[in-house]
Amino acid sequence: MSTLAVRLRAQFTHGPLPILAACVLWGTTGTASSLAPASAPASAVGAAGLVLGGFLLFVTARGARAVLRTADWRLLSLGALTVAGYALAFYPAVERTGVAVATTVALATAPIVLGLRSRPLVTSAAVVGCTVLVLGGGDAHVDLVGVALALIAGLSYAVYSVICAHLIGLGHPSGAVVGAVFGGASVLTLPVLLLLGVGWVASPSGLAVTAHLAVFTTFVAYLLFGRGLRHTSAAAATTLTLAEPAVASVLGVVVLHERLPFVSWCGMGVLALALVALARR
Repeated sequence: MSTLAVRLRAQFTHGPLPILAACVLWGTTGTASSLAPASAPASAVGAAGLVLGGFLLFVTARGARAVLRTADWRLLSLGALTVAGYALAFYPAVERTGVAVATTVALATAPIVLGLRSRPLVTSAAVVGCTVLVLGGGDAHVDLVGVALALIAGLSYAVYSVICAHLIGLGHPSGAVVGAVFGGASVLTLPVLLLLGVGWVASPSGLAVTAHLAVFTTFVAYLLFGRGLRHTSAAAATTLTLAEPAVASVLGVVVLHERLPFVSWCGMGVLALALVALARR
């Protein structure tokens, strides 16, 4: 294999590109969850995807059981708790305050917490670009409880990223770490899902939404994110995930024929430049 081919392969399998690929999958979450049956509580939709996706990550990950035996159980427990907390907080936040506000608050919280110290200019530009992109239409609805839930989701995501990056940095395989943490989150979330009710999953739309959230936005996306964390810091990774609203916005324009105001396109441009600068570093 030529040197150029090796370098190209490394770029596509390490560092920022797997994380950006995960963002493309996460960008479909809002559209997919909106297709769930009206009888399905928002928390139940997120819980169903996490329970099934977390189980898939655990049973398919080589070394996940070894991580459970050898890694610090306190870190694993906190990681599982924050993953469960993200799913159970984010979907109700979207239901209460809308996709725009919930996504902006949740995804901007982690970069602000983790990235401002190490890359203040790039992180600030990415957060501003994301905010202008999502809220540029001026029709956002702000619900204080929804914002609080989105903050919880964002902080949960930040803690999860730091824990996984730390465990991977100790030498554990990324897939094994993700499998162990998500397996624990699946166990923690299952009682909540059963309490909320699972009858809606049996409907065609419920089954399709659950399968999409489990396989694509949880199983595949977090495998990619874990691979990216092997060569990217948690601060950089959480800033790169601000690409998710851009993907969701483009899908809305292309697939759902939504209108994106000019100011939102400008915000997307600022966000894109910031992410390119971060990825080059």
